[in-house]
Amino acid sequence: MYQKYVSVHGGHSGQFCLHAKNRLEDIIKRYIELEFTWVGITEHSPPVTDQLRYPDEAEAGISANFLFKQFENYMSECRRLQKKYASKIKIFTGIETETYSGYKNFIKDVVRRFRPDYIVGSVHHVDDMCMDFSRELYEKAAKAVGGYDAMYCRYFDEQYEMIKALDPAVIGHFDLVRLFDPDYKKRIRKKKIWQRILRNLELIKDRELIMDFNLRALYKGANEPYITEDILRKAKELEIAVVPGDDSHGIDQVGINMERGLKILHQHGFDAPWPTPRLYLWD
Repeated sequence: MYQKYVSVHGGHSGQFCLHAKNRLEDIIKRYIELEFTWVGITEHSPPVTDQLRYPDEAEAGISANFLFKQFENYMSECRRLQKKYASKIKIFTGIETETYSGYKNFIKDVVRRFRPDYIVGSVHHVDDMCMDFSRELYEKAAKAVGGYDAMYCRYFDEQYEMIKALDPAVIGHFDLVRLFDPDYKKRIRKKKIWQRILRNLELIKDRELIMDFNLRALYKGANEPYITEDILRKAKELEIAVVPGDDSHGIDQVGINMERGLKILHQHGFDAPWPTPRLYLWD
């Protein structure tokens, strides 16, 4: 079968994620309907503490303990669906990590306990402040650390430490920090920021990790996916694997903007067959 549609970072569902929608099985059926060859279902890891919940979880009064149990249910359900639909699609049962105080030991414990196929290493926080949930929180985080430039530096430093600590098979939305910054194309080229980007890319290259070409940016109205063109060009120069990820949060988002994303990747020399993530080898 020609390997065209894949998602290395996808499948958030309302069943297990408060800011997503629809049942996971229905989302899997949509991937099958669209003839995806394989998909990584990469639900968010539970938070370390109540203080590090997502804002919507805190507002709903959902505890970290409840979210841990919900995540346990996610792993069981995803494994069930993996077997049920094995003849129609290759499903990987994954985890999207968080990066904040206490995550290193916590995520390692979660991985040992639940034995995922692979993890996506993501950064959604800067100095324990969630910066991608809303423009208000983004601006608040930037102000707290001393401005946009400082936030970019903190973000890429935290990403670097996360990669070293967790060695994730996939790096999620590498430049998410640009989310609400209209001047991000100029900002990433500032010396102190670009040096950090190059350092992180070199580490990704050395460890032979995959970068998620995250199409959710297009769904949110951005002009290009994560990764932005300058970084994508450098990734190609370094021969880093870049693979599409729809980062879907509901049935209507499965595969959305995939053709547009594939066209960009093709223009920069990336194409199928898409490499699958390095999987954990469990006994």
